[in-house]
Amino acid sequence: VGAIPTGTSKDEKMTKAKNNIWLLALHNFFVDFSPYMPVAIIYFATITGSFALGMTVFSIAMVSSAIFEVPTGVLSDFVGRKKTFLLGSIASFLGVTCYALGGSFWLLAVGSVFDGLAYSLYSGNNNAFLHETLREDGRTKEYAHLLGRTNALCQAGLGTSAVLGSIIAFFFPLRALFLIGVIPRIGCIVVSLFLREPTVHEKELTGNVFSHLKDALMEFRRNTKLRTLSVASIINFGVSEASYRFSPTFFATLWPVWAMGLARVISNITGFLGFWFAGPVIRRFKELKSLVLGKLFGSGISLCAMLFPTVLSPLLDSCASLTFGLQCTAENSLLQAEFSHRQRATMGSLNQFAGSILFGIVAVALGTIADWIGPTRALIIAECIILANIFLYWRLFRHEEIRSNHP
Repeated sequence: VGAIPTGTSKDEKMTKAKNNIWLLALHNFFVDFSPYMPVAIIYFATITGSFALGMTVFSIAMVSSAIFEVPTGVLSDFVGRKKTFLLGSIASFLGVTCYALGGSFWLLAVGSVFDGLAYSLYSGNNNAFLHETLREDGRTKEYAHLLGRTNALCQAGLGTSAVLGSIIAFFFPLRALFLIGVIPRIGCIVVSLFLREPTVHEKELTGNVFSHLKDALMEFRRNTKLRTLSVASIINFGVSEASYRFSPTFFATLWPVWAMGLARVISNITGFLGFWFAGPVIRRFKELKSLVLGKLFGSGISLCAMLFPTVLSPLLDSCASLTFGLQCTAENSLLQAEFSHRQRATMGSLNQFAGSILFGIVAVALGTIADWIGPTRALIIAECIILANIFLYWRLFRHEEIRSNHP
């Protein structure tokens, strides 16, 4: 499996890899070109009437993502990465369309189900697609570097759309941001059609779906390092993502609604830089050290911004994203190194399944706590949990350090 097909030159193979990487980066830009993102919680809360119900829309998306997560991971391993990309793009288009039409909680909920389906189709599939494209070309050592570069385009999409969103929100209702957000989702569908399936994956999997899933679960049971990394990444995703989606409510206590996009622009610029330079930083300091130091810096900056709120706090909190790309790249690189080739997308989806369930719980809890004691205090509690989670990475870091000193 993975041999170059007859008549395929090395140059043609390299061209295929470059095209896949370029198209993946373009897809990342389109899928995160979301001018509505900085004000989504405000839009949802306005329609539903409370922070708790507004965050419930996000929660439904993540819970539905969790429900679909494992089946879509197995689907990707069996039917291929390209088809899974296309299905995810269609689901994303339907989700944003429902948000744009949403005049009630229930239509928003339908949109969030499609949104969750799209997320689950992308989560394990996209990283596996990049890893296998590089594996086919004998370049797996470049995975962290190219993962950072392609994911930097997500931040570029978010930042560009946030600027556009701020301008539109100043003149038009918030619904207009969602209507414009439908257009790049069509771009995702078009890009998906031009991707090429990595040959190292083609026809690699046969047999029973349930035995495939069982083998993936057994890998978690056997591999202590994988379990520790997975638990830490699950907690980090569930709490951090819910906090990020809810943070505009804190910004809104200091800035007008139309300016929310400006804070996100700073966040996306620093996030872009974090992803873009993640590869060189990781080569210098290694994955675990980069991950731990990045978490300490990011959480420390965010806590300072919220504990001592001023008109500059949204800008300060946005600067915490400087290490976000570094953290994501380092964490994913560590996980991919532990995943088995045959269950790569499935194992990624299992992690995402648990993270999505946790997000659903934390999102509703954040909204409920904010209704009781205010959004700022709710976000401070979430950030303290993220900071405490660093202990798991630190334990793993210490274990690796001991092993390197005593081979």
